[in-house]
Amino acid sequence: METDYLKKCFGNSLTQALAEVARVRPSDPIEYLALLLYHYGNVNNDKEKKRQEELQLKEEHDRVLKEANMTQILKQEENQIQQNCEQCQQELLPKALSSNKTPALQEDTAPLEKETKSPESQPSVSSVIAEMPQRVFTS
Repeated sequence: METDYLKKCFGNSLTQALAEVARVRPSDPIEYLALLLYHYGNVNNDKEKKRQEELQLKEEHDRVLKEANMTQILKQEENQIQQNCEQCQQELLPKALSSNKTPALQEDTAPLEKETKSPESQPSVSSVIAEMPQRVFTS
């Protein structure tokens, strides 16, 4: 049970530090062992910080990619909507221009067109002259 705890807390660092103490044979092996364990602790902490930073960078990179993809999709949708609007306008414009009058105007002007086209409705020159008041010029 103690070995499990030591493995969990120290991992390979204790084994490596003891091997280093045995190889170097310092005059104060306890202090040397303590310094090595602190060094391994700092190295492990630095590795953990670096791993966390890399994880954060990866998450941020993934988020930026997702945003870029969403932006691209939104631009494509906007272009599609704009093309649909232009297509609808192109379809409606010829229909509107095909007749110069709207149906309501065609109904309203039809009687007038008939009157102007019929020869009876146009006054003749003699009738216009007859209707004019006669003035007598005196000098």
